[in-house]
Amino acid sequence: MARLEVNRSGELEVFVRVVELGGFSAAARACGMTPSAVSKLVARLEERLGARLLNRSTRQLQLTAEGCGLYERGRHVLAALDEAERCAGMQDVPRGKIRVNANVPFGQHFLLPLAPLFLERYPEVTLDIVLTDEVVDILEQRTDVAVRAGPLKSSSLLARKLGQTRMAIVAAPAYLARRGTPQTAAELASHNLLDANYARARSGWPLHLPEGDVVVPVVGNAQASDGEALRQLALVGLGLARLAAFQVRADIAAGRLQAVLEAFNPGDSEEVHAVFVGQGGHVPLRVRVFLDFLAQNVKLN
Repeated sequence: MARLEVNRSGELEVFVRVVELGGFSAAARACGMTPSAVSKLVARLEERLGARLLNRSTRQLQLTAEGCGLYERGRHVLAALDEAERCAGMQDVPRGKIRVNANVPFGQHFLLPLAPLFLERYPEVTLDIVLTDEVVDILEQRTDVAVRAGPLKSSSLLARKLGQTRMAIVAAPAYLARRGTPQTAAELASHNLLDANYARARSGWPLHLPEGDVVVPVVGNAQASDGEALRQLALVGLGLARLAAFQVRADIAAGRLQAVLEAFNPGDSEEVHAVFVGQGGHVPLRVRVFLDFLAQNVKLN
């Protein structure tokens, strides 16, 4: 009976977290434990197995050969355990919390408006939504799905493309009446250009001119932390902003914003992906149905 008193799956899950997050402190935050408790748990695991799993130093943890073997097998064991619990559920009905991280424009224009339809379709699922234009570590934040715009960095995460959207330079009619409508790239130098200050923001606005492509420096008296804040600044007539077309489509149709310099629009676009963890090829049912729902209902173009 003593063997049954050991929570082997719990120990294994904490050990896998330590490896994936690169340290005791990050694993402790993810597991709701203290770093000392995580360290002691790994030490007990090593003592029980009679093998050293990690070589510890002040700066990093390094897997031993035994630790590497346990980590690789442990990922598959945990995935199989999740699958077994899912299959034991009531007719495989999606249930549980989905932690979603999305950039603010996507959240405002798609995620929040679509949330009631998704939750009506899957009443045993709950959504935990965080909107930010900062790129978060989804493993450390225990996020199930992160929606990201722009090129993806190489990683062990899986990604599902939701579409792509072109960009447009826009301004409020009141601003254009006051400052004039720019007809050439050179005229942008006399205008107030609203810039983004988040880390993934592109430097400068690209334009396609007859003499060749140029990138116009963005110089103005205001910056904002996300695309929706820039849109609001443009709507109140502060200046020109370069935004995703899906953000301003309704504003242009209603006359609240006007696209400018479209003849010089280079036609560049941003791809939008849903990024998620799929250890061992396993994705929880609640996450799979959410990804399918986004793919079916998000229309970026």
